[in-house]
Amino acid sequence: MNLVVVESPAKAKTIKKYLGPDFDVVASYGHVRDLVPKEGAVDPERGFEMKYQIIERNEKHVQAISKKLKAAAALYLATDPDREGEAISWHLYELLRKRQQIGERPVYRVVFNEITKRAVNDAVAHPRGLSYDLVNAQQARRALDYLVGFNLSPLLWKKVRRGLSAGRVQSPALRLIVEREQEIEAFETREYWSVEADAAEQGKTFSAKLVEYAGEKVEQFTITDETRAREVEQALLAAANGRLSVDKVERKQRKRHPAPPFITSTLQQEAARKLGFTAQRTMRTAQQLYEGVDVGGGAVGLITYMRTDSVNLSQEAIDELRAFIAERYGADHLPPQARLFKTKSKNAQEAHEAIRPTSIGYRPERIKAHLSNDQARLYELIWKRTLACQMAHALLNLVAIDLGCGAGNRFRATGSTIAEPGFMRVYLEGRDDVTGADDDEERMLPDLQQGQTVELLAIRSEQHFTEPPPRYSEASLVKMLEELGIGRPSTYASIISTLQEREYVELDKKRFTPTDVGRIVNKFLTEHFTAYVDYDFTARLEDTLDAVSRGEEDWIPLLEQFWKPFKEQVDYTQEHVQRSDVTQEAIDEQCPKCGGQLAKRLGRNGFFIGCSNYPDCDYTRDLNADKGASDEPEIVEGKSCPECGSDLAVKRGRYGKFIGCTAYPKCRYIEPIEKPEDTGVECPKCKAGTLQKKKSRRGKIFYSCSTYPKCDYAVWNEPLAEQCPHCGWPVLTLKVTKTKGAQKVCPQKECGYTAPVDEDGGSDGRDAGAASARRKPAPEPVA
Repeated sequence: MNLVVVESPAKAKTIKKYLGPDFDVVASYGHVRDLVPKEGAVDPERGFEMKYQIIERNEKHVQAISKKLKAAAALYLATDPDREGEAISWHLYELLRKRQQIGERPVYRVVFNEITKRAVNDAVAHPRGLSYDLVNAQQARRALDYLVGFNLSPLLWKKVRRGLSAGRVQSPALRLIVEREQEIEAFETREYWSVEADAAEQGKTFSAKLVEYAGEKVEQFTITDETRAREVEQALLAAANGRLSVDKVERKQRKRHPAPPFITSTLQQEAARKLGFTAQRTMRTAQQLYEGVDVGGGAVGLITYMRTDSVNLSQEAIDELRAFIAERYGADHLPPQARLFKTKSKNAQEAHEAIRPTSIGYRPERIKAHLSNDQARLYELIWKRTLACQMAHALLNLVAIDLGCGAGNRFRATGSTIAEPGFMRVYLEGRDDVTGADDDEERMLPDLQQGQTVELLAIRSEQHFTEPPPRYSEASLVKMLEELGIGRPSTYASIISTLQEREYVELDKKRFTPTDVGRIVNKFLTEHFTAYVDYDFTARLEDTLDAVSRGEEDWIPLLEQFWKPFKEQVDYTQEHVQRSDVTQEAIDEQCPKCGGQLAKRLGRNGFFIGCSNYPDCDYTRDLNADKGASDEPEIVEGKSCPECGSDLAVKRGRYGKFIGCTAYPKCRYIEPIEKPEDTGVECPKCKAGTLQKKKSRRGKIFYSCSTYPKCDYAVWNEPLAEQCPHCGWPVLTLKVTKTKGAQKVCPQKECGYTAPVDEDGGSDGRDAGAASARRKPAPEPVA
C-alpha cells in the first residue's frame, strides 16, 4: 500500500477513484504548519530563522496521516503544482521527519495540472523530489509579509488608530484606489457640444457626426457653448437644404482574432464583467470544478489547475478541440494551423497549462444539472473561451461614409457588419468601460454609393461634459495589478478581500472607493514608507521572488537587502512622526468658539472639522457642513416620532449620525440611520425578536435582539439557526480564528461545545481548513 497526500478531501475523493487498490489517498486540509503568531517568528539576527508550529486544528489530520503511513510502503505528496502547494508538501514532510515517522520509506513529489485518470496516473508514474527553489520562494514571501505586518501594524496603531494593519502587497493596491479617487476629486469638468445629422436612405435611418466645419477640423472642444452650437446648427441646415451628399465611401475588411484561453487574472476579470463574481467567488468556484464534481458516475475534475500564468494548451487538448470544432461547426471554422498564444509572465511555468476543460466533451448543457448555479455559469465561461480560442478568426466589414453639407462642411458615419462570425459564434471577450466610439463601430449603415444624396431629417446639437476616469471595478483593478506586477494572480482575490475586511475601501455599485481611514493609512505609507508602496519597487520584489523560485537567486540575501533599510525607516518614523502629523490637516479657518486653528481630523466615524485646542475647546462640525447652518438639524421628511409625534431629525452624537426626536430632552426616541441587517435567526432568549447584525460604538460587529431594549440578548459571533447538540440551546454561532479556522460554537459559556465547519469535505478544498494561515498576509498584532 502507498499513501498519497493532497490538500482537500474533495480532491482526495476524486483522485482515489483513478488510482488502483495499491494506493490510499488522504487530505492534509491545507497547510499543517505556520509561523508562530507572535513577534520573533522570523529572526533577522539569526539569518532570518523561521519558527513554525503545527496548526492546532490540523493536528488530528496529521495524526491520521501518520497512522496510515505506518502501513505504507511509500509516501506520495500530491499537493497543488505551485509555490504554496510545494510548501504544503514540504511542511508535512518536515513535520513527519522531525517526528521520526517517515523512516526508510521513499518520499515522492507528484504534480498534475488536471485531475483526470491519465494525468494522475502519469504523475504517479513519473514522480520527482521536492523543489526547494519553490519552497524557498514561498518562505521568502511569507517572511516578507510577516516582517512588514509585525512592524508596520504597531506603528499604525500608535500614529493613526488602534486595530489597523498594513500589508506588503495590499498597500500598493490601496494606493491605486486612493490615487484614482484623488484624480476624480481634482478633475475639472469642461463643457463641449457635438453636432450630429440624422439622415435616411431606403427607409433606413442613421446618424453621422460633424467632423469638419467651415474648412476646419471639428475636435472635442471646438464648440463649447450653446450659443455657438445653435449658430452652427442653423448654418448647416441652410447649407444642406434638406439633402446630404455622399462624398466618400470607404469599405474594408478587418480580421478579429479570439482571445487566448484563461489564466488566473483574465478568468477573474471576465467572471467579474460577465457573471458579476468577486475574485474570491470565482476562485472558490474554480477550485470546486478543479477538484472534482460528480456529473454521473462519480466525481471528475472538470477544469485544469486554476492558478496559472500560462496560456499554453497541451497538444492533446488542441487536437481534441480541433476535432470538436470540425464536427460541430464545420472545417471552415478551423484555422489552417492550431493557434499558439504567447505567455506574458516571465515566471510562467511552460509545463503548466491555461485554464481549460479537462475534456471539451463535457458540454455545459449536458452536465448543468449536476452543477450548482455558480459552477455551471463559470464552467460555461471557461468552456466557451477555450473552444473559441482555437476557432477561425471573425471577418468584419467596416464602412466609413463622408457626407457633404455645403462647402467645407463634412459629417462622418461609421459602422460595421459581420461577414464571417468565426469564433464569435461561440464567445466574445467582455470590456470594462465601453466608449461611444465602440458603439459607433457596431452600428449598421445602409448600402450607400459615392455621388448619391440622402435625405436630411434633422441636425442635432448635444451638450456634453467631460467625465473623470472611472473608479476601479474588481475586473479593472485586477487588470491594473497585473499590468504593474503587484502581487501575483493567485493573490489578487486575497488582496481585494483584505482591503475590504480592513474597511480601507468600500464597494459601491461594483466600484471601489477609499474610506477615510483608507486615505489616512495611504497618506501615512506614501509619505513615510514611499519605497514600499512604490509600484516599481513592489514589481521588482515580485520579480526577485520569481527568480528565487527559478533557482536564479538566493532568498536570504533578498531578505537582508529588504530588511535593513525597512527597519531603519520604521525606527525613524517611530521617533520623529507625531500622531497629529498623520491624522490632522490644518485648514485656513479659525475656531468660532475660541479663535484657535481649525483642522481636518480623523475621528472614529471618519473625517470632521475640529479645533486644534482640543480638549480645552470641543468645537466640531461635519466636514461638508454649511458653516452658517452647521447646528441646524436636518429634518427627516415624511416621518414622525412614533412615541410623541414630533419631527425626526438627523443628528450627530459622539458615535456618529443617528435619527432622533426634535422634542429631546422631553422625548428621547432614537433610531439608527441605517437599519440593521436581519439574520432571520430567532432570539433564543425572548423568542419574540430576531438577531440583527449591528456595530458597536467602537465599530465591532455584534448580533443582538431586534426588540432591544426589551430584550438585551447579544452575541459577538454570527448566529446559526442550529440547536446545540450538547445543551440544546436554540442557536449556535460561527467563530473564525487564525489558529482554529471556522468553528461552530455554543454561545452558552458553561456548555463549551465546538465543532469544525465542513469537515465532511463540503468546504472549499485548498481554501478551507488552513485558508487563513495559507492565504492571508503575515500574522499581525490586531486585537
